[in-house]
Amino acid sequence: MTASPVHGSRRRTRRSRVAAAGCAVAALCAVAAAPAVADGGASGAKPTIVLVHGAFADGSSWNGVIERLERRGYTVMAPANPLRGLYSDSTYIASVLESIKGPVVLAGHSYGGAVISSAAAGNPRVKSLVYISALMPDVGESGMSLGARFPSALGTATKSVPYREGGGRSGTDLYLKRDKVHPVFAACLPESQANLLAVTQRPAATTAFSEKAKVAAWKDIPSWALVGRQDMTINPDQERFEAKRAHSHTVEINSCHVSLIAHPDAVADLILQAATAAESARPALANTGTSGRTKDITALGGIASASLAAGSAVVLLGRRLRRRTH
Repeated sequence: MTASPVHGSRRRTRRSRVAAAGCAVAALCAVAAAPAVADGGASGAKPTIVLVHGAFADGSSWNGVIERLERRGYTVMAPANPLRGLYSDSTYIASVLESIKGPVVLAGHSYGGAVISSAAAGNPRVKSLVYISALMPDVGESGMSLGARFPSALGTATKSVPYREGGGRSGTDLYLKRDKVHPVFAACLPESQANLLAVTQRPAATTAFSEKAKVAAWKDIPSWALVGRQDMTINPDQERFEAKRAHSHTVEINSCHVSLIAHPDAVADLILQAATAAESARPALANTGTSGRTKDITALGGIASASLAAGSAVVLLGRRLRRRTH
């Protein structure tokens, strides 16, 4: 017997309602699942790697390291360290870090290590610190006090030159003596290359080494350290002492002070270790509020509740439709 057009229309209407209820289930599940996807997408981001040079050098000293890091897909910055004093230099580098979105791996060479130890303090986006033949002062320590405890050839390799600034300010700059750059600063480089470093060197104000650290970020942030066994600028025993008390992941290589120029592969590899650790680290849980695990459970509960509610709606709708049919 052929169904009437009216009955056919009713069946089509019932099918449409059931289909609409099914779509509601999918929509509710998708809405409930969205927060979980958003939370997961924020983790595992590649950090920006910021490289801070030390005294008597400039950002170009990182060139070989930069090339290797960029080949691995990292965004790299090597800002100019003003070399005017620990307090002003670290404040400046801290302002550079504030301009970067997402996680940061912060590396410092030589005096740059003291700068990053102060600049990173209180910045939750700095996930790792890397020290390359570097100063790592504790609170109350300075480059000079550490150097007095662990003497090196640097003490006789510098000369003082007075300088003046606008506003009547003046101070004293420290330069490396030209004939000391190769044996003390860059013995593992060809003499011709060391001579170029001597000609283009940037002096550091004495306040860079005399000002005492007020904070030490390595106490709270995981750190990596490279020790140059042949370093004549910073005593290798000082570098070992600093790394040990900071519980740094430490490697030693046969290098002079400028390992970032002479051994860019080793330096880049250590920074990549710190970057990989930063990528894989789970976000720290806040002291208050909902933890990451609780959020996941809440999201799953929301999905289940939404699915149950939408499923119940489908069942009720089906029953009503059957009653109308009969």
